[in-house]
Amino acid sequence: MPAPDSTAPDRPPTTPRRPRAHTVALLAAFHGPEHPSQRHFARQQNLPRSTLQHWLRRQQRLDKDPLAARFFDSPSGLAFLHRLVVALHLVFPLQGCAGLRLLSQFLRLAQLDRLVAASHGARQQYAALLEQAVGDFADEQKPLLVAAMPTRAIAVAEDETFHPATCLVAIEPVSGFLLLEQYAERRDAATWDAALGQALAGLPVTVACAVGDEAKGLLAHAKHGLGVPHSPDVFHVQQEMSRAAGPALAARTRGALRDQEAARQGADAARAAQQEAAARPRGPGRPIDHDARVRRAEEGAAAAGRRVETCQGRQERARAAVRGFGEDDHPFDLVSGTPQGAPAVQRRLEGRLEALAGVARAAGLQGGWRERLAKARRVLPGLVAAVAYFWGRVRAAVAGCYGAGAWPWAERLVAGMYLRQAAAKAKGAERRRQLRALAAACLAEARGRGEEPPGGWPAAEALAWEWAGWFQRSSSCVEGRNGQLALRHHSLHRLSRRRLRALTALHNYWLRRPDGTTAAERFFRRKPEDLFGWLLEHLPLPARPARRRSAAA
Repeated sequence: MPAPDSTAPDRPPTTPRRPRAHTVALLAAFHGPEHPSQRHFARQQNLPRSTLQHWLRRQQRLDKDPLAARFFDSPSGLAFLHRLVVALHLVFPLQGCAGLRLLSQFLRLAQLDRLVAASHGARQQYAALLEQAVGDFADEQKPLLVAAMPTRAIAVAEDETFHPATCLVAIEPVSGFLLLEQYAERRDAATWDAALGQALAGLPVTVACAVGDEAKGLLAHAKHGLGVPHSPDVFHVQQEMSRAAGPALAARTRGALRDQEAARQGADAARAAQQEAAARPRGPGRPIDHDARVRRAEEGAAAAGRRVETCQGRQERARAAVRGFGEDDHPFDLVSGTPQGAPAVQRRLEGRLEALAGVARAAGLQGGWRERLAKARRVLPGLVAAVAYFWGRVRAAVAGCYGAGAWPWAERLVAGMYLRQAAAKAKGAERRRQLRALAAACLAEARGRGEEPPGGWPAAEALAWEWAGWFQRSSSCVEGRNGQLALRHHSLHRLSRRRLRALTALHNYWLRRPDGTTAAERFFRRKPEDLFGWLLEHLPLPARPARRRSAAA
């Protein structure tokens, strides 16, 4: 290989490409009302005339309509394109589950590929920039919101999901704010302690209780890492109760319905034979006793109907026991709004388990229903302990803020706030309306029992809302989030750490409840900046499409 010629002249440096915003601004000035000549304008702007001519030719190729071409190659048109591209990437691939190829196809169908680079590679690079920017927005907003955040105690719902790497997820259930969502090598107590400790660092919060399933790592993490009681997930208890008798009772009901249908068809056939015999002349020999046959068939159909009613009644009593278990596991009665302590809750929960066992015994069920109910009973002490801990902590908080004499009205205030939170999770519009009406009655009763507390009623209600959130009996918010992540992983086959970070930030700072608030606003009690406006300021303008190359001969 010959040595490079040191006497060869250096290659002249290339002229740096002008920013797109600067280019469209110059074109807008050239097309202004004065409209100078190309030579004069180029001399004014210290611009080669050939460069200006190249820009004008490119503008003419944008669209057949000269007005549309000038608009999209103007500052206003560029701002519109920028907003459109950011919105497309934010809503469809990131918030939704649309792929980048669909987004590229949209740009081509809308003929925006003449203005914006629409190839998959260009969209992929832009999607990576947007994911990084969304995560950076959350990192920037968090210390600003923490600075004005009041100190308070929160509950934490925790669980793991797998796709296939282990992902630790922790949510503050009242606000729905994702405290933790990250991949980890393990899911033991030490890993949970380190991950949640890092997530809570700098936040003026203390953990009042932790709720989750009965995984050993979560139990040890709550007891030794956080130093708080672990509240079992009532859903898993109800699941064991449903599995104990539900499938067997459903099978009995299906069998009884099949028998009823067969008996009904037999009765119909007997009546048809009776009518047919009555319509034809009587033949020789002893006649068939059709009346007895019809009577026996109708009696069999009636007996089959009673068996169906018995099976359906047992099935409904089993469902009522499972539903009632969830209705009873509250520090307040959801019908009257009166407080119920740990002993009362224990009696009611044990009654539901015994009612389900009675249904199973009456049905003569075989199998492992006793083992499943025994498994559910093992979790019962944890559920009862969570209620006792809640009342002890709330009483101490009320006494510390307002004194022991404030308990009569403070308890009603906490009841109203708790019922409001329960109404938001209740199933059915009518049930939610009932709980909201009961909550309003409790709040009105609280105001009628005492004078205005120090700081006013709004401050007292804010404290009561916080105290009511200390009782959590389900990690369903985490289960729902895990389902969302599973859908993402299913569509993409993998979730990078950058994308997971962006999805976490999107959940906290972009998604809104029907009342228009984000999870960050509810958690920090202060509205963050608008994510979309921040992205418009920090993301680069859309790149022009590359010049199309002619196909090789």
